[in-house]
Amino acid sequence: MAGSGKQARAVIDGLGADVVSLALAYDIDVIAKKTEKLPKNWQSTLPKNSAPYTSTIVFLVRKGNPKNIHNWDDLIKPNIAIIAPNPKTSGAARWAYLAAWGYGLHSGKSDTDTKDFVAKVIHNIPVLDSGSRGATTTFVERGVGDVLLAWENEALLVLDKLGKNKFEIIYPKVSILAEPPVAIVQKNATDHDARELATAYLEGLYTPESQRIIAQHYYRPTDPTVLAEYHEQFPDMTLFRLEDYFDNWSEAQHRHFDDGGSFDQIFERK
Repeated sequence: MAGSGKQARAVIDGLGADVVSLALAYDIDVIAKKTEKLPKNWQSTLPKNSAPYTSTIVFLVRKGNPKNIHNWDDLIKPNIAIIAPNPKTSGAARWAYLAAWGYGLHSGKSDTDTKDFVAKVIHNIPVLDSGSRGATTTFVERGVGDVLLAWENEALLVLDKLGKNKFEIIYPKVSILAEPPVAIVQKNATDHDARELATAYLEGLYTPESQRIIAQHYYRPTDPTVLAEYHEQFPDMTLFRLEDYFDNWSEAQHRHFDDGGSFDQIFERK
C-alpha cells in the first residue's frame, strides 16, 4: 500500500477514486487545490473535521523494555537505535516528527532547543524507511533497532499478531492526536454516479456499529461512548492537536517538510 502523499498524487494524476482515506489532511488539501475535484472546505462536510477515527504515536519496544525507554527524552540517549519512516515520504512519519516537536514545545523548550532535541532524535535513527509498514517490518521481522515510532493501531496490531511475549507498547507522557481524514472526491463520484453511495459510506463510519469495528481494528473511535467501551485498549493520554503548535497542516508542511524545511536542515547536519 502506498503512502498518503503517493496516493494523493495518484488521484491528482487521474486515478478515479470516489473516496479517499489518507493519513494527512494536507494531502487532501493538495488534491482539492490542484484538481478542484472536491471543495477546499471539504473538512466541514463531515463531523469531527472529516476524521471518523484517530490514532497517536507510541513507542513499540522489545519485551522487557531492555533500553528502559519511557518518554521522548529517552530517545536521545546514546546507544538508542530508533526505527522510523521518512517524513519526506510517509504521512505517519510526519505525525511522529510533529509529535516529537510538539513534545519539546509542550515541555517548555524554545523553538531553537526543540529543533536541537528533534535533531538528536533523528540522529539516533540509523535508517529511514519509506513508509510506516516498512519501518514496522524492519523492527519486527528483521529485528533491527531498540524502539519503533509507530501508529498506536500498528503497534496494537503487532501485539495481536505476534504476541505480547515479544513486544510491548510504551505510551509517552505526551503525544499528538493524529486525525486521518476521509473525503468524497466529488467530481469522480458524480461522474461515476456514486455520489449517494459514497456519502452513505462515509457517513456510516460515524455510526456506533462502525465505530466499534474501527475500535476492533485498533483505531480510536471518535464517538465518546464507544471509546469508553474500549478504555482498557486505549489508555488515557495527554494528546495535543496539530493546531496547538503548528497553526495548520499547510504551515506545518511548509515549515518542516518542504525542501529546505527543518527536517532537511536537521538531516543535512546528520
